[in-house]
Parts: sequence; C-alpha cells; structure tokens
Amino acid sequence: MVLGICVAIHLAIIFYAIRGGLTASEILGRTQGNWLFAIFYEIFVLACFIHAPIGLANILQEHFPRSKLSIFCAWLLAGLILILGSAAVWGLVVGGPQ
Repeated sequence: MVLGICVAIHLAIIFYAIRGGLTASEILGRTQGNWLFAIFYEIFVLACFIHAPIGLANILQEHFPRSKLSIFCAWLLAGLILILGSAAVWGLVVGGPQ
C-alpha cells in the first residue's frame, strides 16, 4: 500500500513538473535542501527495497525451485536498491560535487 501511494504521488510530481515546463536545473533548484522531498523519496526507496526483492525471489523460486540463486539475487537486488536509491536521494537533496 505504501509503494502504491508513493508511485501515485511520484507520478503527480512528474505531471506537475512537465505541465509547468520546469527544466532540470529548476527541478534541482527546488529539490536541494528540501528535506520533505528527501523523506518522501527515502520512504519510496524503502518501499521498493522491501517489495521488489520479494517478487524477484518468488519468480526465481518458481523457475528454479532447487536453487539458492533466488535468495542471493533477492538480497543483491535489495542491497542495490537501498544503496543506489539512497545515494540518488542524497545527491538530489544535498547536491553533489560541482
């Protein structure tokens, strides 16, 4: 449920940015220093961190029932989502090297 709400809000933000004709630099100007943006998108990252690996593990378990590959791939995906997603949120809110 949390992931669905985050997707809906994210799509609304995208439509707002597109309809307003915002450029990438204007979007970055609005996101840097905005901690509400960071909290929302970190919740989004955490929801993906929970949801996606469970689905992947189930799909792989159905196709390869005797393999431990599904668990390994699920943990790998979970780690990548958490690390890369959090880094993206941090980069947008705090900013990277100029």
